[in-house]
Amino acid sequence: MSAHTQEKAQSNAFALLPLLIFLIIFLGSGLYHSMIGTEFAFYQVKAPIAAIPAIILALLLYKQNLNTAIETFLEGASHPNLILMFMVFMLAGAFASVSSAIGSVDATVQLGLSLISTEFVLPMLFIIAAFIATAMGTSMGTIAACAPIAFGFTQATDIAPIYAIGAVVSGAMFGDNLSMISDTTIAATRSQNVELRDKFRVNVWIALPAAIMTLMIYISLSHQAEAIQAKPYDLLLILPYLAVFFLAFTRLHVLAVLMIGVILSGLMGLIEKPDFDLLKLNSTIYDGFVSMFEVALLSMLLGGLSTLMQKEGGLQWLIQRIYAITRLFKFGKQRAGELGISFLVIFSNLFVANNTVAIILSGDMAREVAREYGVDPKRSAALLDIFSCVIQGIIPYGAQLLLACSIAKLSPVELIGTIYYCWILAICAVLAIVFNYPRLKMP
Repeated sequence: MSAHTQEKAQSNAFALLPLLIFLIIFLGSGLYHSMIGTEFAFYQVKAPIAAIPAIILALLLYKQNLNTAIETFLEGASHPNLILMFMVFMLAGAFASVSSAIGSVDATVQLGLSLISTEFVLPMLFIIAAFIATAMGTSMGTIAACAPIAFGFTQATDIAPIYAIGAVVSGAMFGDNLSMISDTTIAATRSQNVELRDKFRVNVWIALPAAIMTLMIYISLSHQAEAIQAKPYDLLLILPYLAVFFLAFTRLHVLAVLMIGVILSGLMGLIEKPDFDLLKLNSTIYDGFVSMFEVALLSMLLGGLSTLMQKEGGLQWLIQRIYAITRLFKFGKQRAGELGISFLVIFSNLFVANNTVAIILSGDMAREVAREYGVDPKRSAALLDIFSCVIQGIIPYGAQLLLACSIAKLSPVELIGTIYYCWILAICAVLAIVFNYPRLKMP
């Protein structure tokens, strides 16, 4: 799509109002209850309930009749990406519930404590999550596999849950950003017409320094943790997690990996635990489903809401405004273009809460900006992927934080500040723009 076509596309600033209403209700309530000292401040108003007024407003603002508006909402809520996300949530909840009930989490934690000193727990969680996400190409599957173990470490040591879960999310976003099979990598390279390996060569020089600095932070935090003596554990109970970790490095679909994890956990429980029978397995799996209901429902509601806003021209209006602003920058043509590309995907991601969709929405305009401002397509592809992963890793209504916090019983807003990798990656990316790093030879 050309810039000229984009300018002709329907645009409407008021179409963005519903998401602002949701954020005011959800975040505003949490901040208010935090100030007055209410426990579990961000759980006082349930996020799916906060989404309902926003959805009603979006339906009323839709220019076509109500029936058409509802059909558009359902089209967005049933997008294949959201159905996949829903299934990941459900299976992740089931795997976490069963593995916890049979003692797999405790056994894995005790194995880790027997092999790794306490001061290296946080760096280890970051590195493992990074490797798994790079292999799987999905941050969601990585968080589903690693977050229960990370939370288990916090129960066995004095490490705060927000640091352990933050390390897992940080590693997951690192791998998601760099993986050759990640949806974001594929979307970014296709939209900019570059090869995967060329985008990787730019991306890695920005992401690797951020990862090293993140590791240094986690090492310094872990040195404050007290050493804990490992307790006896049953090696057989660790098999489900070992299987999930091993399968994560294959090309097997994330749903298949999680399903195998649930089945193995159930079999280990039936074999190893005399009081764990089929009825207990049944109720444990269902409890896992129930624990993920809120986050799964919210994802589908926000998916429908973002589709309504997109069809009404809200994102088109936003992208056009950002494109216009880039034309006013006076501090170097290439830098202005790269900042414009970054803002395009940042604001798209804020409003759709899905990094892959954000890249697809902003990719065509980003390619036009890159052409007009002399930005190498390899750099534009890398920046699209980097800033989409940065935002996806820190928005409290994004699927990654919602999944991690559902497993660890945390507030997404509390967790944002400890996802150090995303914040450091953003700084490194801005510095890369300012200093034109890494330098590329234009073809």
